[in-house]
Amino acid sequence: MRPRPPIPGRRVFSGTGLIITGLAATLAALVFPIWSYADRSGTAAATLDAESVSTPYGPLSALDRDFITKVRLAGLWELPAGGLALRKGTTDAVRVAGRHLIEGHTFLDQRVRDVGARLGLALPEEPNEQQREWLKDLTAAQGTEFDRTFANVLRVAHGRVFSVVAQVRAGTRNTLVRDLADDANTTVLDHIKVLEATGYVDYDAMARDLAADSAPPPAGSSVPPGPVTDPPPALPAAPGPTDPASPTNPANAATGYPLPPPAVSPPPSRAGTTG
Repeated sequence: MRPRPPIPGRRVFSGTGLIITGLAATLAALVFPIWSYADRSGTAAATLDAESVSTPYGPLSALDRDFITKVRLAGLWELPAGGLALRKGTTDAVRVAGRHLIEGHTFLDQRVRDVGARLGLALPEEPNEQQREWLKDLTAAQGTEFDRTFANVLRVAHGRVFSVVAQVRAGTRNTLVRDLADDANTTVLDHIKVLEATGYVDYDAMARDLAADSAPPPAGSSVPPGPVTDPPPALPAAPGPTDPASPTNPANAATGYPLPPPAVSPPPSRAGTTG
């Protein structure tokens, strides 16, 4: 009896054929992700570079500029808020927290204005709309209501900026921004502690508020980049309606507390955090 002719394609299913087929499938599985995502590689780095400008101190990213603006805005309303706490606080702990706000943000305001001048950035000269509303609420509140409003509003505000400080410090490539983030981290953490030491912080409400406001700022929302060269130090301007030291500044008019001049002292120590 003659042997039957081989069936076409049968060798593919032999032992050797199965091995070869398996190896080919494995190779295809490894190559496909590389091929399919080849056009996406470097997208994050490309976006970062596109939003950054060169400076003598290293690249300045959009997040860096947003951080610098936030530090300046914090001082423009938290300094008057600290003055209100000194005048209206009903407990030693609230007044201690107010004093720490004034000391810390006086120091940071000097630092951020210096950094802004060296990077050629235009910084805001008055609080934003939400911050002005907070100051109005604090100005209207009295007694224990003031203490509670002060502690909770300021604690939420510091919680928001604290996460930005950490993100900037972890990823910035600019030496000036890195040093400013170090100072901001020390100061903001000190303020968080003294605000919590007042005993008025509602942690559940604070967590809900921060969770509801956790979306990152849109790209390009920060201050536009300025010159890439190092400009000469800016001379102090004469007091005017928007000058931080002017009694006619909207922030000061709301509280009656003029912002103090820049300090040359380091950030506040932990002494007196318990009031």
